[in-house]
Amino acid sequence: MAEIKSHEFETFLQKSARNYRIFVIYGPDRGLVSERAGLLAGKTGVALNDPFSLTKLDIGDLQKDPGRLVDEVQSIGLFGGEKLIWIRGAANEKYLVDSLALLAEKPLEAAYLIIEAGDLKKGSLLRKMAEAARSVMTIPSYADDSRALNALIDTELGAEKLGITPAARQALIALIGGDRIASRNEVRKLALYCRGFDTVEEHHVTEIIGDASAISVDDAVDAILGGDLNAFLHAMQKISSSKTAIFLVLQTCLKQFQLLDSMRAEMDEKRLQPPQIMQTMGRHLHFRRKPIIEQALRQWTAESIARESNRLQAAILQSRRRQVLEDSVAMQTLLSTTLQSGRKSA
Repeated sequence: MAEIKSHEFETFLQKSARNYRIFVIYGPDRGLVSERAGLLAGKTGVALNDPFSLTKLDIGDLQKDPGRLVDEVQSIGLFGGEKLIWIRGAANEKYLVDSLALLAEKPLEAAYLIIEAGDLKKGSLLRKMAEAARSVMTIPSYADDSRALNALIDTELGAEKLGITPAARQALIALIGGDRIASRNEVRKLALYCRGFDTVEEHHVTEIIGDASAISVDDAVDAILGGDLNAFLHAMQKISSSKTAIFLVLQTCLKQFQLLDSMRAEMDEKRLQPPQIMQTMGRHLHFRRKPIIEQALRQWTAESIARESNRLQAAILQSRRRQVLEDSVAMQTLLSTTLQSGRKSA
């Protein structure tokens, strides 16, 4: 079995990554999965700007041609040298699992394989196969905790020789998290905004990342979970008028679904009812929001929560990669989630 813990990745990257040629990176934080895949790709030594050395595929490409992965890995590059095959969007596709099992039987000689997957549950096909193979390194990637977020802030601000006050740090941490790429981009935006200063102050965070119109964002997320279309549109209008970045609604909504996922898993495992879960895992919630979360737990199954979390993650990633489409992607995704909630409550 070749597997590391999520927090061990940095050490693994520096000390042991070159000992492996096949990597399966999975988890609910798609931004972190993507970032780690990029870091591993850089460690292979393969020229990432050479189309003859790097082959990027979406899982849909393999669905059309299930044998393509094995062919790509085993084929010889046009000009020789080592190759990297990089797969994105994997889940538990049997044709992928079968191909990976075949490739894991003997060490790869002239190729590297990186597979980006979603939130694979324990015992799922791809995760089970990868964890059992000695030649495959399995890397879980979970949403950043406060320690990881503090390290991210220190790294990005340190690169610009910026300090940060405790109040500003606390305000910033409240506005990021849930997706590594989105978090990193927001901290870099803050660093750029504060260039020329010695220290980031709380008002800088409010000005560039948004005071977040926190009340409006919470109102929008509550409307989404409640399936209240009119309330959602009203909250989004307030957010737009206040110049708050719309990605904050996406991010906050994702965090809410991640909380629902944990609560629902506990409910199903221990056969508890929503009110019982609210007494334990929901104690920190504001009293006004507790009925909304309790109702959502009654309406959303574990499978539907996982699907929606993955969709929100994908939207966040797309909005950060193509920022010109950020508002359109966010609005379309959130509107769809609101309508789904409405159908469930109907």
